Amino acid sequence: MKSKSILLIIIIILMGVWYTSIPQEEEFELPIFTPADLRPTLVHPSLVGKTEHTIPDFSFINQDSILVTQETVAGKIYVVDFFFTSCPSICIDLTKNLQLVQEAFKEDDNILILSHSVDPTNDTVARLKKYAEIYHIDSKKWFLLRGSIEDITQMAQLGYFAIAAVDNHDKSELIHTENVILVDQNGKIRGIYNGTSSIDVGYLIADI
Repeated sequence: MKSKSILLIIIIILMGVWYTSIPQEEEFELPIFTPADLRPTLVHPSLVGKTEHTIPDFSFINQDSILVTQETVAGKIYVVDFFFTSCPSICIDLTKNLQLVQEAFKEDDNILILSHSVDPTNDTVARLKKYAEIYHIDSKKWFLLRGSIEDITQMAQLGYFAIAAVDNHDKSELIHTENVILVDQNGKIRGIYNGTSSIDVGYLIADI
């Protein structure tokens, strides 16, 4: 009986040694995107080649007339896009797909969405509030932001690399981009996705 117990102990020890010797699958870690990693067309000449980048300070007003700054998102993961409420095309798909993100993390206070209006002249606080009601946007989690077009464009170009760095588009046309940006708790860009693609947004949700 004693010999059987000893044999059992030896088998358990050998199994433990065997298991620990198996190479364990490493946990996948998202890359940190810097200007050096991005397409040249997205990088302003002043940032070309830089291997460090943190989202710069910002200050905008949301649909509830509340000030949203870098302090609001400090220590939180957040998703960024650019839209305008009267957009008849890609913005609708962007908003509907970001609803999936809102739903996936509705119980997680550490996940936020920041949608920047590129038409601040027409997208008043009242209009943003109405848009939020139409699309069932939770104002505690998803901020529809407005500010000067200069500040919004600067954030899109120099902060999030969401649009071409050299602005050659017709000034009478509003910025259009399907790019959705994932930012981590430290203000680092961890992913760029096609927000009009439900498949890409699925990847975004998985990456969060």
